[in-house]
Amino acid sequence: MELTQLEYFMTVARHEHMTLAAKKLGITQPALSHAIAKLENEIGVPLFERSGRNVKLNRNGTMFSIWIGRALQDIENGVKEIEEWSNPDTGVITLSYLNILGVDLIPQLIRRYQFVYPKVRFELTQGNLGDIDKHLEQGFSDIMITSKESILDNHQWIMIQKVPLYIVIPSQHRYAGCSTLSLSELSGEPFIGLKNNCGLKETIMSRFQHTGFVLDSAYEAEDLITVAGFVKSGLGVSVLPKTLGLQLDGLVWVPIIDEGWYWEIGLKWRDNRHISSAAKRFIAYVENSNFGDN
Repeated sequence: MELTQLEYFMTVARHEHMTLAAKKLGITQPALSHAIAKLENEIGVPLFERSGRNVKLNRNGTMFSIWIGRALQDIENGVKEIEEWSNPDTGVITLSYLNILGVDLIPQLIRRYQFVYPKVRFELTQGNLGDIDKHLEQGFSDIMITSKESILDNHQWIMIQKVPLYIVIPSQHRYAGCSTLSLSELSGEPFIGLKNNCGLKETIMSRFQHTGFVLDSAYEAEDLITVAGFVKSGLGVSVLPKTLGLQLDGLVWVPIIDEGWYWEIGLKWRDNRHISSAAKRFIAYVENSNFGDN
């Protein structure tokens, strides 16, 4: 049983005339008669009472038409929903992002985009690096905003921001009055780090590897706000971006004098998977926009 057969059946049922229905469908009358006969043969019962070219649904055909009408309407609704979903002017952009980026970057980005395309909607998923990577790889998100270090060979990448990283120390620390610091000056200090699933950890670890210097690890926290809280309590120092949600009283943010200490944040997506037209337009928007550095 084919979709075309069902559409032919419903057209004949509406017009109750083979020739008129064939003309409406743009096919020959014999071809239409053959398709209806084949459908009836597959179902095992006649669907019409025939009188020459005139036809009328019988009891079987009436029951069948109710279900087929619903099914075809569902199919039409499904096609329409997909078109609306992917339409670059009115569609839905499925975006996943790291938890910390939900404080300022993601709201700003969405606000700016919807100012230009107000009818576009966003379906958002936030989480740690492992969660949102899985979301993207399984196809639940078209695009993802994350650290550059998470990029794989089958990913495309557009940088959005280079966010400076700071040495973060408690206000009572002996270096609290310094205008800049080198990480080497913190030798022997307990370091408050991040667990593996935070997207920023890979950035920080790679920077340490390039400098050849590692601070003594004291604690590893699940998120950046916990790291900031530990530093504020005097349990160690850390390296963090100066984002809106982390600027707690009792912390001092000292610029790092060493080169290369920044966090590169950007948009990534799978280059071997179809993404919607709405998502493609968003990617082009990000690529052509200047969001600046924090």
